[in-house]
Amino acid sequence: MILGMGDHVHTYQALLSWSGTTAVGYEAYDRSHTISSPPAGQHLALSGDPAFGGNAGLLNPEQLLVQAAASCQLLSFLAVCARARIDVLTYDDDAEGVMPEGERPMRLTRIVLRPTITVAEGPTEERLHKLCHIAHEECFIANSLKTEVVVEPTVQFTSTRGDGDRRFSG
Repeated sequence: MILGMGDHVHTYQALLSWSGTTAVGYEAYDRSHTISSPPAGQHLALSGDPAFGGNAGLLNPEQLLVQAAASCQLLSFLAVCARARIDVLTYDDDAEGVMPEGERPMRLTRIVLRPTITVAEGPTEERLHKLCHIAHEECFIANSLKTEVVVEPTVQFTSTRGDGDRRFSG
């Protein structure tokens, strides 16, 4: 059970804005738009996937979905480890989403999260893999998707020698 969770309903707002014209046809209209989520003050400039006429220089919704899954897994893992008093030092993910054009309806069918996690010596690799699994089960985004979300962690341990150098093993 996640601490502090009860009957409260959490809501999340997204404000999206686009302007332009579609009178120029599918091939030519501008896919660029902005989105924000109050109370956060920043705005994201987005577009479509370049394969669908979007701007490759801007993020697209499919990338945001992969980013959301990776971010949620990170936050869930950090929470699980903090509750277990495990010292996580770094967490880097090389996540990938797959969207085959041949499957209908067209959608992201799989997201693979590949975190490389560095922790202070203490827990076993088996325990950390179990905690990754628990974090995955607690991940709000993964639990919200029909898309398969897979976590393939790599765990590294570090210890500090008396001279301050760090040793890595994995």
